[in-house]
Amino acid sequence: MRSLVASAMMAALIACGAARADPSPSPEAASADAALDRALQKLVAMPGGPLGVVAVVQRGDELKVHSFGTAKDGADRRPGANMHMRIASVAKAFSGAAALSLVSRGTLSLDDTIGKHLPELPAAWANVTLRQLLGHTSGIPDYSKSTKFREALEQSLLDAPKPQKLPEFIKGRGLTFTPGSKYRYSNTDNIIVALMVRAAIDNSYNRALKDQVYDPLELTRTSLPKGAAMPRPFIHGYDNDPDANPPEDVSELVAAGWAWASGGVVSTPAELNRFIRGYVGGRLFDAHTQAEQREVIVDAHSEPPGPGQNSAGLAIFRYETTCGTVWGHTGNTLGYTQFAAASGNGRRSVTVSINRQITPDVGAPGVFKALRQAEELAVCAALAR
Repeated sequence: MRSLVASAMMAALIACGAARADPSPSPEAASADAALDRALQKLVAMPGGPLGVVAVVQRGDELKVHSFGTAKDGADRRPGANMHMRIASVAKAFSGAAALSLVSRGTLSLDDTIGKHLPELPAAWANVTLRQLLGHTSGIPDYSKSTKFREALEQSLLDAPKPQKLPEFIKGRGLTFTPGSKYRYSNTDNIIVALMVRAAIDNSYNRALKDQVYDPLELTRTSLPKGAAMPRPFIHGYDNDPDANPPEDVSELVAAGWAWASGGVVSTPAELNRFIRGYVGGRLFDAHTQAEQREVIVDAHSEPPGPGQNSAGLAIFRYETTCGTVWGHTGNTLGYTQFAAASGNGRRSVTVSINRQITPDVGAPGVFKALRQAEELAVCAALAR
């Protein structure tokens, strides 16, 4: 069921810019890689742990893929860097990338309000700004936690509503706090960000992703589908019930449109690595916009929390670890948990992807702690000299 691969590490060259396999890493890098391998092996061997894990670590042009376990229950096939997966809330970094690219070009402003671009949304939300949406300080309730949403989802797993309908699940509710006064992670924020992007360009959000993100970063295997089908090949995602035998495959259980811009993007570990390098490294918007993005709220964490001390910027989080600081995003959804981050200049990067949903509140005891430790060791490997 969760076969533990005996070999230590799979090093592979994948199509990712100028990345190349590193034939002879430094002693520090080799030691960091070995520590990461041990942590990943431990993770897939834990009761209730993921069936498979793949970590992409890139130091400059030198790239390594660490893969253990299986991409599909009962199959002797490790998760691969070019296999598709749901990136969960790392999709929020994509909506951030599209919005901030438009801010950099002058098409949008961080001070633009919901009322300016989306007057059809509740009047109580009208003065909330794009900056507050991107920073999760809007005070708008999370539509995915509403009873109406959950009832609708259960009745129609494979048929999601149109994106503009998602905020209607909380349409009658006011703000939970004065905008800008608190931090509270909300999936609604990024739905509205994407709707503002769409309104600003007078075109689809998928068009914005293609023009502002996919094409500049040469992402050819990344998409935002509406339905539940996964592109082949893909890493299968499983229910987090540790007692299920065999584990339930939930990869194609729910249509991506239910999460849309807040968590519906499908990509591969290789392309997620390429994205985070470009996003953090400043390839998608100018230095002034990036400086505004990196004004953080200290101790505000992503969902689930990433390694080290977390602080929240605009559609990005700062992770201060024992080995150094990186910027990125985490995510969790049915069947998958994700972590993607890069050094401030984008030259060193890491992604860690597992095929179970694991958070502080979801999953078997101890697994999230082991995952977070593995993520920190992955950061250490990426930052090793």
